[in-house]
Amino acid sequence: MVAEEVDEVWEDWREAVNMAPGEIEDFLETEESRSVGDESGGESTGHRSGRRIVTILRTKKADLDADDAAHMRKVVGYVHRHLAQRPRGDVTDTAWRYSLMNWGHDPAKG
Repeated sequence: MVAEEVDEVWEDWREAVNMAPGEIEDFLETEESRSVGDESGGESTGHRSGRRIVTILRTKKADLDADDAAHMRKVVGYVHRHLAQRPRGDVTDTAWRYSLMNWGHDPAKG
């Protein structure tokens, strides 16, 4: 059952999360990362999600559980919704891009 839940989201997850674990970790240490998102308890939802994404990326697919699959679906949904709100012009140094990067997606990547 859990394997089926992971399988259902796997391809969408692989497309939505286009950053490597180390790239996400490095970004999460920046001021840009901490400058975006809603804060609850001192850490934004996206920043907390980024740490969880790194853990999921470093876990073997067979070892992922139902909670991981649920978070993967949440990430896919967030990335798709946020991409649909792309601002005009150069997005390189924008809060829009930084927010997506907290969620493991860098829109500046091909």
